[in-house]
Amino acid sequence: MTQRVFSVIAATQRIPIEKITIDGKFEELDIDSMDGVNILFGLENEFDITIPDEAAKQIRDVRQMVEGVSKLVSEKAAADSASAVN
Repeated sequence: MTQRVFSVIAATQRIPIEKITIDGKFEELDIDSMDGVNILFGLENEFDITIPDEAAKQIRDVRQMVEGVSKLVSEKAAADSASAVN
């Protein structure tokens, strides 16, 4: 999961994936708010999730992004599983 998030960030920002660390801050990676929006769209496509606007506004670093995506993917999997049972 973490590597997939790193890959989306690297591809969107056109930076080497080696520069991205879990403790990286967006400022250190020269990611501004518009870049962040592009990354979020990339993550939504990569993981087939929807990132709520309020959650997106709270993300300031790579760790928060990975944790947020992981949570949304888990919630989606649980919802998909529940709907498959019904």
